[in-house]
Amino acid sequence: MRNYGGLVHAVGGFARDRGGNFAILFGLSASVLALAVGFSVNVSQLYNARSSLQGVVDAAVTSTARDLTTGAIKEADANKSVQAFLDANSQAGILQADQIVLDRLIVNRTAKTVQADAHVDVGLYFPIFGTGDMKRVAASTTALYSDKTVEVAMMLDITGSMAKRGKVDKIGDLKTAAKNAVQTMLQKQDPQNPRIRVAIVPYASGVNAGKLAENIYAEKQSSSELPPIAGSPLVVAKTGKNLLPSFSDYISIVGAAMPRPDNCATERKDKNGNADMSADGPDTVRTDGNGKKYYALVNRDDHLGDGDMNRCPDAKVIPLTADSDALLESIEDFRANGFTAGAIAIQWTYYMLSPQWRTAIRNAGLGKGASDADPKKIAKVAILMTDGQFNTAFAGAGDSYNRQGSLARGNAETLCDNMKNDGIEIFTIGFDLDDKDMSTTERDQAKAVLKDCSSKDTSGAKRHFFDVSTGAELDNAFQEIIRNTEKVALTQ
Repeated sequence: MRNYGGLVHAVGGFARDRGGNFAILFGLSASVLALAVGFSVNVSQLYNARSSLQGVVDAAVTSTARDLTTGAIKEADANKSVQAFLDANSQAGILQADQIVLDRLIVNRTAKTVQADAHVDVGLYFPIFGTGDMKRVAASTTALYSDKTVEVAMMLDITGSMAKRGKVDKIGDLKTAAKNAVQTMLQKQDPQNPRIRVAIVPYASGVNAGKLAENIYAEKQSSSELPPIAGSPLVVAKTGKNLLPSFSDYISIVGAAMPRPDNCATERKDKNGNADMSADGPDTVRTDGNGKKYYALVNRDDHLGDGDMNRCPDAKVIPLTADSDALLESIEDFRANGFTAGAIAIQWTYYMLSPQWRTAIRNAGLGKGASDADPKKIAKVAILMTDGQFNTAFAGAGDSYNRQGSLARGNAETLCDNMKNDGIEIFTIGFDLDDKDMSTTERDQAKAVLKDCSSKDTSGAKRHFFDVSTGAELDNAFQEIIRNTEKVALTQ
């Protein structure tokens, strides 16, 4: 029994000792847990501070790069711009007022980059192991900017299918999106020395050339599809010579002898009666099949009517300009009517970006025209928008309506290839192409042309073809294209 009693006594003693051990273990565990919680809180605090700081610095540098790109500020103002943005947003996230310190700002004129290094000193909630109650958090951002000038030509569909139907107002949606695009592109720049200029090419069954219509040859039924050649009875009668007169005399003679019913244009035709796919100016000298010279005026086909759907649109082409009021007023007056001569519109979009049309544009008092192509100094951009399948063409179509669609689509793709070869970046927008009024084949053909016309996607512009259904999506598409056009990209 004594042995048994001793065992009970020993067990009792051990239990009392274990009680003390548990207390010690609990104290140690609580301390470790407190340290873990404190460490976790500090890590979370520093992560949030770093995230907030990075976001503010990213936004400051990107905003400054964009302002440099658009010409809103000069390079010498970059430091002031970044500092002002940091000051205005210094309380982002968990940051406190006036915490952000700009350590360094570098504007690299060779690489066209803006780099900013900044830091904040964060007061830790739980100082641990004598590390002090302050911890420095840093962030660095580099953004690209460009000092290129930008020329943008927007081809805008004002055909009959864009007309308002019940609650669906596609022409209204286009007006809103196009006006927003113009305002976004032309804001914050010196109107006397603009960095960005915009042209618009509204279209339906043809293109209204406005004051540029003096460069149009109006065909008469059963007459030649080419403008008068040197040595023709008309030219000889007016000049007394068999030679081609000066261009100004030539258009005066042609305009007086063959007056236009309107200012509309169809395709320019080559000597074989097919569409001329070049961007040559109208003062370019051509030769016919017999080697006779004439000027490359743009045709107004005699099959283009003057009423119903097959008529000239009221809205005129506006060559490159920084006059936002003129562009906005024109867009506001858009009226939907007519067929979809998309290739003719692409042809005129090409003209608006071609320096070969500069003389004609200047002579018409419509600005200075497009700049010479120089990828290092000039960015040329075309935005091609339609709500349906291209279905109207004149050159080479004869009297066959069924052939017009395939001609228009083929001409469009060839023109787009020529534009891209000339360094023009093309974005395309299909608006409501899934409309139930179109057959599956028509929808597929419409999308195929736009996809083929668009430039290849790159890391700088990851999307060139937009397939949108609503007015909000159309507006967003224009704005995304503009962001890509600005060439402002954030890199870490």
